Amino acid sequence: MRKITLYFVIVLLVISVDQWTKSWVSAHLIPYQGMITINAFFNIVLAKNPGAAFSLLANAGGWQRYFFTAIAMAAVLWLLILIYRHQQERFFSSGLSLILGGALGNLIDRLHTGVVTDFIQWHVGEHYWPSFNLADSAITLGVICLILDGFSKKND
Repeated sequence: MRKITLYFVIVLLVISVDQWTKSWVSAHLIPYQGMITINAFFNIVLAKNPGAAFSLLANAGGWQRYFFTAIAMAAVLWLLILIYRHQQERFFSSGLSLILGGALGNLIDRLHTGVVTDFIQWHVGEHYWPSFNLADSAITLGVICLILDGFSKKND
């Protein structure tokens, strides 16, 4: 039971930090105007994304909000089941918890405003990566955990 608690602490931490940062950026910047330069590679900008990763289907006309919401809800249910079934596998379930927290962070945005708030802009010179947020970062880190876990099990 303590392991399940650890996983849900991870989920709640990801959601809390994600939502707080999105709220802070939304209160201090106007979408697509203004920027806070962090260093030579990172900026803080405010972008509203009605699509999925890399703004996939962002201009699809509105139906994508319901489509991506349904996918996120199904993913949340699936992740909860996986965490419960694999709770003894700490690294694997921690990765799932990061993904779950990120999925819920973006789902909250989509349910509340219909779009996901992105604000981290990474670039090298004039080459810019699409904006993202901390929920996206948690999802990416969770996937990396799952990949590393898979490699470690393959070597067992």
